[in-house]
Amino acid sequence: MATKTTSASFYIAKAIESIQNIENLRYQVNPMGTILESDNIDVINGAAKTMMEVVHNLGIARVEVVIKIDSRRDKQVRMEEKLESIKKQMT
Repeated sequence: MATKTTSASFYIAKAIESIQNIENLRYQVNPMGTILESDNIDVINGAAKTMMEVVHNLGIARVEVVIKIDSRRDKQVRMEEKLESIKKQMT
């Protein structure tokens, strides 16, 4: 990012604000990124585009978006359940 400082928290906050009211979208911010969750890939793609455009509109000429998709058809598992499953395996 071409900002005057190495901090990106202001831009991340504005990006998150822009998706807070998107129907059928859940999100979780963590120290290294933001998890988007929906049963509709179009909702996720739309949210990613919205966040990118918000940051561009704040004057940032170059924005990097990394998307990793975990798609399951055998059962529906929410992000919190995935974390609980990991915690159960830890001793």
